[in-house]
Amino acid sequence: MTDKLDEQARGVYIISATPFTDDGGLDLDSADRLTDFYLQQGVSGITILGMMGEAPKLTDDESLLFMRRVLTRVNGRVPVVVGVSHASHRHVQRLSHTAMELGAAGVMLAPVANLKTDDQISQYYLTVAGLLGGDVPICLQDFPQSTGVHTSVAVILRLIEALPQLVMLKHEDLPGLRKLSQVRGQSAARGLRRISILAGNGGLFLPQEMRRGADGAMTGFAYPEMLVRVCALFQAGRAEQAEDVFDVYLPLLRHEFQYGIGLALRKETLRRRGVIRSAAVRQPGPVLDGDDMRELGQLIARLETRLREHSTADS
Repeated sequence: MTDKLDEQARGVYIISATPFTDDGGLDLDSADRLTDFYLQQGVSGITILGMMGEAPKLTDDESLLFMRRVLTRVNGRVPVVVGVSHASHRHVQRLSHTAMELGAAGVMLAPVANLKTDDQISQYYLTVAGLLGGDVPICLQDFPQSTGVHTSVAVILRLIEALPQLVMLKHEDLPGLRKLSQVRGQSAARGLRRISILAGNGGLFLPQEMRRGADGAMTGFAYPEMLVRVCALFQAGRAEQAEDVFDVYLPLLRHEFQYGIGLALRKETLRRRGVIRSAAVRQPGPVLDGDDMRELGQLIARLETRLREHSTADS
């Protein structure tokens, strides 16, 4: 059993893809290989059943099957955070408690779509946290591009103060750098707990987010070793070297971040790396065409060339 998620979490909590077969079935053998791959790349934790994990497309039985499979495969080696966002409080409560019983370290929760006011957003989290109980650590997912909910700095601080079980913020508002700085600065000024902040948005702004007070990344880039290396270098006080490593991967990272087809590109890259058997995105979802495939291949080839050049220069 791993320890529960707490405010000290840092590094890379990779957002896991959910592998499917070509015909859309859950591919548990690929899930095993994917989990092993993430661990081999040195991630600090794994997050499953997130938005990138296509959680809304899974049946309840499939969610439980996948969760059990990953938790068993990880076997306590790193913390596993389970995405539990859902329109139903009862569903959130049941999935959260099941996840914790199976060995999860905590849960990630985005607000139900289209809450409009600060009071509505605050009350949502206060209500759900009450249903979950104080023993379930919560990561607040702030992703307004998807949920349509804009969680203000004031609400985040209010919830940090009111909910001891709120231990992490997944930061992926856009633009979000100033918001990250405000959360850190205002929280310190008020003497509040310093919670963990992990950055999303594909890792596209990771160096600047680390400079502004993020503790790491929670995203699913298909080269997690880059995220791990960049976060480790920042934590070692080697920010410029971290930026240099990041820059090598930036063209592919930027390409993968495209709204609409980003998940398909990410899964195809994982397939090409031999990690998952099929790049299928469960329908409805994007399907890459021939031009998409060629572009991705060119970017991967350029990355591999640059990595060889850097390896030679470093030797």
